Amino acid sequence: MSPPQAMIELRRLFRFFGETRAVNDVSFTVAPGEVLGFIGPNGAGKTTTMRILSTLDLPSHGDAFVDGFSVVNDPDRVRLRLGFMPDFFGTYPNVNCWEYLDFFARSYGLSGAARQQAVRHTLSFTGLDALLEKPVRALSKGMKQRLCLGRAMIHDPAALILDEPAAGLDPRARIELRRMIRELAAAGKALLVSSHILSELAEMCDQVAIIEQGRILAMGSVDEVLHGQNTRRTIQVRALQHVEKLVGWLAARELLSDVVADGDVVTFGHQGDRQQEAALLRDLVQAGFEISEFSSQKKSLEDVFMRVTTGAVQ
Repeated sequence: MSPPQAMIELRRLFRFFGETRAVNDVSFTVAPGEVLGFIGPNGAGKTTTMRILSTLDLPSHGDAFVDGFSVVNDPDRVRLRLGFMPDFFGTYPNVNCWEYLDFFARSYGLSGAARQQAVRHTLSFTGLDALLEKPVRALSKGMKQRLCLGRAMIHDPAALILDEPAAGLDPRARIELRRMIRELAAAGKALLVSSHILSELAEMCDQVAIIEQGRILAMGSVDEVLHGQNTRRTIQVRALQHVEKLVGWLAARELLSDVVADGDVVTFGHQGDRQQEAALLRDLVQAGFEISEFSSQKKSLEDVFMRVTTGAVQ
């Protein structure tokens, strides 16, 4: 079966501001039903890239497409197929939630029963149906974020761009937002999500792209990015006795490195897979070591981010 056609596509995108290359030869695709996490330090080019995709800026070279339509040549068609949730958004204080969403539904040309159905569906999906008459100014930060997501999806776009959607949210609100993003992907929408909360991106994204100084440094599924950076697992072992002997035994083993003891806990790196970890634990016990704890942790997306980026700014 052939892979689905890309819903979001960037083709060798460049954006110059004087001598600064804010976006420098960026290419990637997002298929229907996929969530791509867009990661990079401040000033890396994320927002400029998303503004170009949202038809709010023009590239210096290259092009970007949403559902096959060019942001340069067909911006009006792109806007009908795209929902954009910026990192900072305006909410009108003198309207309630229903009026706010109804205004944007009208802006997208919805009318009559179709407009009312779109507003009701959006309020229900975002969990704001109990607050439809509440003034926007009285909403909490989390509820305002939901309302802004509702504004972006009111016209049922094929693709969504979310710039820092979880910024400032409490843990429960972030969990609910993550659930909504996955539900939108399950409905077949392509999502590009920028966030500094990398642990959450790792949980909800199908693929990630790490950008710095306008260039993509790493891209692929989370597992591919981790594997591509030669990441290893860190293992901690707690021994009831003979710690020095255990350190020597571990240091002589293949696939192990950086064996360090701290009291009765020994930490080391392991290049093997899960089966090899299980074999290592078996060998430890068979060698006569009394092991009370054995735990391993794979390098995280944060570790990869710190490894491939330098913190350089333009």
